[in-house]
Amino acid sequence: MSSLIREFVEAIVLALVVFVVIQTSVQNFKVEGSSMHPTLQGGQYLLVNKLIYLNIDQERFSRIIPFWTVDNAHNRFAVRPPERQEVIVFHFPRDTSRDFVKRVIGTPGDTLEIRNGRVIVNGLALVEPYITARDDSSMAQVTLGEKEYFVLGDNRRGSNDSRNWGTVPEANILGKVWIIYWPLSNWTLLE
Repeated sequence: MSSLIREFVEAIVLALVVFVVIQTSVQNFKVEGSSMHPTLQGGQYLLVNKLIYLNIDQERFSRIIPFWTVDNAHNRFAVRPPERQEVIVFHFPRDTSRDFVKRVIGTPGDTLEIRNGRVIVNGLALVEPYITARDDSSMAQVTLGEKEYFVLGDNRRGSNDSRNWGTVPEANILGKVWIIYWPLSNWTLLE
């Protein structure tokens, strides 16, 4: 009887470990609206890689682990920070109970502006092959702070994004969109 109880406890512990690993590394997300059209469609379900942007306190690790050194104060991520043109999911800055999906256009320290629908980052026009219908909006030049990201929807004419409500704080970023998994006919890895 004790071996049966032991096996049951081991199964429960293993299930809890698997659950915790999955919850900290992957999240599902449902696309609402058309702000990311044509890349993403309303009603699609996504898997979001949360592990890639996981914030870690490297200074704390350096105090605990003798060989761990902090080379760069900006390196706070388990793998790497979000990069320009990646599609991310984040807590909406004005209401963190809501999550949004947008494309990273500006990263910390970037200077950007929009002229007649053309995005200019650090003085160079951004090549955006994912845009099928460009708008003609303009936005004054802005320089991003150390922990700020500028995001835009791919459907510029119908997107509520950083042009309207400002930058996304680093702490609000949940992860990178990894897979479109539903509907099955749209299943794809997002590059």
